[in-house]
Amino acid sequence: MPDEPIQRPDLDAAHEVIERLEWADGRTEDTPHKRWRDVSRRTALTGGAAGVAAFILNACGGGKKSSSTGTTTAAAQGTPAAGVFGSQPKMRFTFVNHVTTNPFFVPTKYGAEDACKLLGCSYQWTGSDSANVNAMVNAFNSAMTAGASGIAIALVDLKAFNGPTDKALAAKTPVVGYNADAAGNNRLAYIGQDLFVSGQEMGKRIVQLVPSGDVALFIATPGALNIQPRIDGAIDSIKKSGKPIKYHTIATGAAVPKELSTIDAYWQGHQNTKGLFAVDGGSTASVAQVMKKYNLRNKNVKAGGYDLDPKTQALLADGQIDFTIDQQPYLQGFLPVLELYMIKASGTLTGPADVNTGLKFLDKETIVPYNSTKSRYEGTSSSAGVTKS
Repeated sequence: MPDEPIQRPDLDAAHEVIERLEWADGRTEDTPHKRWRDVSRRTALTGGAAGVAAFILNACGGGKKSSSTGTTTAAAQGTPAAGVFGSQPKMRFTFVNHVTTNPFFVPTKYGAEDACKLLGCSYQWTGSDSANVNAMVNAFNSAMTAGASGIAIALVDLKAFNGPTDKALAAKTPVVGYNADAAGNNRLAYIGQDLFVSGQEMGKRIVQLVPSGDVALFIATPGALNIQPRIDGAIDSIKKSGKPIKYHTIATGAAVPKELSTIDAYWQGHQNTKGLFAVDGGSTASVAQVMKKYNLRNKNVKAGGYDLDPKTQALLADGQIDFTIDQQPYLQGFLPVLELYMIKASGTLTGPADVNTGLKFLDKETIVPYNSTKSRYEGTSSSAGVTKS
């Protein structure tokens, strides 16, 4: 008969400390110095340093006193959040995204990461890097199989996620939408911009800038519910204006290099165009680069779009385009984690809430504080807080 394993609460505590520290260090570059530090850390904490481990856990809000023995043990969910929401089992949430490597979502991931640090949970970032809906459905189903505590999904398709969402909800796994919403999906909440309304407002701005003539409307992936409502809204406002404006819609593709080459080629073949406008971040940055490349401001061409790609920010400040629209991507990561956590912690008594993350037009003047600072909120820094650049 095999020997029974020896129970070592001190090692359990030490391993929990190690997991937390290594998780927090996960974004740092892997160097010989870091590897040596990790080895040293593991040696110190597993070499009988139970008191040190317990001390660190308590300092992080991660220890609790046993009423019967007075000893310190690792809490099931050792974070300061336990003092607010009560002790919770460890939660792991999954974000299913349509363009997982797109720079737009850097602050979204920071938002999810920061919420997890506050609440003592973790998250996985998965989906497709090319807006492949089947890959997203597979990622959703894999999250369910892996026992995700909750799922945040960019609902870029009108029907594909309805079945998986219903199955998850039936299994008591909460689902919220972020960045894109789909009418008819039974998700518990949507956190993101009111996309059609934002497109309408963009269309009104286009009419002001280009009262007549041809305008190009660029869209990365036509039909995708994170951007199609925007272009629909813009067209709605252009039509309602009654102005002699002829709009042309052009698909640019999900990959940023393809967006740039498509917009560049379009301009070369349509140099009578009076305005270049885009409804996604990658296409907007590409529009700004084409505007500068061909000196189109001096030809009275107008331009604008969405989001805060670093190139967009710099070229907006340089006066190459007229505007961009901020939709606060950081909140689209932070708030889903918060809502999913609260749904679970409250036993479904509270948590889900639709949140419109905003419509903020930025121009050459109002972009200044974005360019003069660096922060996780805009994805320009991995450090906490806001620093002068």
